[in-house]
Amino acid sequence: MIHKALPALLLTFTLAACSAPEPDEQVAATEQSQAAAAEAAAPAPTAPPATELAGSCDDTQAQWIIGKTPTEKDIEQARTDSKSESVRSLKPGDAATMDFNPNRLNVILDEKGVVGSVNCG
Repeated sequence: MIHKALPALLLTFTLAACSAPEPDEQVAATEQSQAAAAEAAAPAPTAPPATELAGSCDDTQAQWIIGKTPTEKDIEQARTDSKSESVRSLKPGDAATMDFNPNRLNVILDEKGVVGSVNCG
């Protein structure tokens, strides 16, 4: 009876020995998982707000134009006040690119040509 159980017993021990990782492999795996956990727990770096970028638009300085039917001179003054490199006025239905440009002032007009809002981008 022992002779019949011996092959099964040897197979079990052989498989157990093959599947157990070496001690060095266990240490390396533990260190890798600890490093991954520490990296996941670290806060991600945050980018500064667009208003802190050098030379970027500051739409708070062009709020005075809201409610006016602006002239070209008014729009240029709003660009200068906001420290923008460029300005675009948009009427309802105008085509506009969807790219974000932190150095551009957008003057949003209503159907009557009155400024409803200004924003950077």
